[in-house]
Amino acid sequence: MAALVTSCPLVVLASARRGGDTEQFVHHVLARVPHRLVNLLDWSVAPYNYEQQYPATDCFLPLVNLVVQHTALVVATPVYWYSMSGSMKGFFDRFTDLLTSHKPLGRQLAGKPLFMLASGADPDLPEGFTVPFHQTAAYFDMPFVASLYRSTKRGFPQEEAQVFADKLLSLT
Repeated sequence: MAALVTSCPLVVLASARRGGDTEQFVHHVLARVPHRLVNLLDWSVAPYNYEQQYPATDCFLPLVNLVVQHTALVVATPVYWYSMSGSMKGFFDRFTDLLTSHKPLGRQLAGKPLFMLASGADPDLPEGFTVPFHQTAAYFDMPFVASLYRSTKRGFPQEEAQVFADKLLSLT
């Protein structure tokens, strides 16, 4: 049975700091886009385990069920050491479970648009930063629609943010 889809995107925020640059960036870019924000600081996502034995407090599957119920997935991460945050990496590592014991749930990601927001101190997004997002989207047959980076050393990318938001709004 297909999940009921909420007519707004789900934003998964993976920053180590509440109210930090990445969270502010998300709120600014999505100011006119109805959305639901999930902060990974509030969700316990256990590290991937080959035996797929997770604590009862693990929230990965409920989180993926939320993803399935929304029109799109927006992942938002700061750039830490030229890569996504550790909590975002842990979240993406757990997608492995969607290829084995939870295949039916993983299949429901097909066609779900994926967007990426990132912020960091470098003037430009590090080379190769978006590769894991593109490849994961391709593997799960999710269209990778757009990415947007904000350097804290530059002004807010107003025009690019408008285009990003418009793409999300076109899905609702």
